[in-house]
Amino acid sequence: MQRSIENDEGEISSNLRAQQTILWSTPVVALVLAVLFVAFPGFLPPMSPNMSPEQVAAFYRDNTALTRFSMVGFNLCGIMIVPFFVLIMAQMTRMRGQSRIFAFSYLSGVVAGATLFAVSNILFAVAAFRPEREPELVQVLNDLAWILFIAPIGMLVAQFVLLAAAVWFDDRERPVFPRWVAPYALATAVAMAPSAGAAVFRDGPLAWDGFVSFWLRNSVFALFVGVMFFVVRAALREQARIEAVPS
Repeated sequence: MQRSIENDEGEISSNLRAQQTILWSTPVVALVLAVLFVAFPGFLPPMSPNMSPEQVAAFYRDNTALTRFSMVGFNLCGIMIVPFFVLIMAQMTRMRGQSRIFAFSYLSGVVAGATLFAVSNILFAVAAFRPEREPELVQVLNDLAWILFIAPIGMLVAQFVLLAAAVWFDDRERPVFPRWVAPYALATAVAMAPSAGAAVFRDGPLAWDGFVSFWLRNSVFALFVGVMFFVVRAALREQARIEAVPS
């Protein structure tokens, strides 16, 4: 019996250490991704959808090295942010009520989003792979990359809605995540949803270089990651307290 108790305590401790490792690796991964984001000249400022084929081709000819560097970096490091969202999902499974189905559905949204992000940065890289191509072909690759990067927003909106639902259904006396996380997640979803218009509009705030589709979308997502870092940290400390393991 004593050995069984010791094994259970060791398992709990290992579980918490693994989650804390993922949590504290997140700021490092975020910093790497921020550097890669700034390194790509097409993001600051964002390229216009109204650039002519010749202008798009010239951009990739003039910025071949930085485009390759940033997109190879995204290809290698972009997936490293996924464990943080899996960590959120792991905390969702601790919630009572019907939250497990929300947690596993949330994971499917994370996987879909990571896949589309990977495809978009590969397309940016392909545009820079042979910058001497016909300008119209380079423009097609650039359009595909941008629209895949900005417009497919459904999986992110689903993530935020599922997180909000899980928080609402958590009927613990002390919920895993604070109740305010639910309306905050929904507000984030509302702010990001209009960027789906980037697949339609070439001018204005909904174009892929517009205030809503580019600046608001990316800013509120980055803010959400930052806020949830502290929310998850608090949840892990509470889990350690409940399981009588030092945090």
